[in-house]
Amino acid sequence: MHRSVQRPRQRLTRIVVGAAALPVMLVASGCSSDSGDGSGDDAKKDSGASASSSATEAGTVVKEAAYAKLPEPCKVFSSKTLKDLVPKGTKSNKEGESDDIATRGNCSWDSLDNKGVKGSQFRWLNVSLLRFESDESRGTGEKLAGEYYTKHAEDARSVADAKNTKSQPVSGTGNEATLVTYDLKKKEGTFKQQTLVTRVENVVVTVDYNGAGLAGDDSPKAADLQKAAQKAAKEAVQAVVTANDGGGAGSGAGSGSGAGATPGNSASASVSASPSKAAGKGSSLGKGSDDSASPSKSATKKD
Repeated sequence: MHRSVQRPRQRLTRIVVGAAALPVMLVASGCSSDSGDGSGDDAKKDSGASASSSATEAGTVVKEAAYAKLPEPCKVFSSKTLKDLVPKGTKSNKEGESDDIATRGNCSWDSLDNKGVKGSQFRWLNVSLLRFESDESRGTGEKLAGEYYTKHAEDARSVADAKNTKSQPVSGTGNEATLVTYDLKKKEGTFKQQTLVTRVENVVVTVDYNGAGLAGDDSPKAADLQKAAQKAAKEAVQAVVTANDGGGAGSGAGSGSGAGATPGNSASASVSASPSKAAGKGSSLGKGSDDSASPSKSATKKD
């Protein structure tokens, strides 16, 4: 009797123990499955983060600027060009000060053909060069030069007291070019101004050329001045290209290249004591200006 009672109890105990063990196995199995899925998600997240990080790093790499040098500003024009544009001032060149000749520079010439009682013919020529380097936060040198070119051309159209202001695109000179012309009446006479702004890759070249008939002499023809300014601008653009072709030379005048490729922060232009000073003569780079600022001018912009 005692044995028959004990056996059912043993079987019942085994059933209860087995039933209790089943949830434990299921729970352990479930945990193992969850752990595997989590590891996969983490791996995918890590992989995605790594790809995103690589993409971000790649996005900060900016294309190197095309030109790393500038020609010597006083040597961008050939002797023939100077003789045509400033016949009495081929050796009157005045180079503006620059703390970084690889980034900016300018040079000016003036010519006064004094005919005594018959009057005089005055000419003034200036070339300004401004080079932009690529910057991770601001963009490529070409982009920065393009922005400056647009603003500088607009500045040239906004000179105070200018009369008969006209603007037109110019082909065959750099990547883009604009010619702005106007008249300025001063006590010495009427000065006819030509400002040609052009961009060649990451360099902005500005040629200012003006002329006047003084002491009763006739004013020069605007068409002749425009033609001369365009010729000078093409020559200055070619000087930039040549300075970076490995030869280190500028134009036919034999211009040299600037040293190094580190951007400078300031430059100043020399101002000649000539009648052109009263004419509001153009686009010399103002001292203390940065690469994104427009150049200061003797002439004041319109409000």
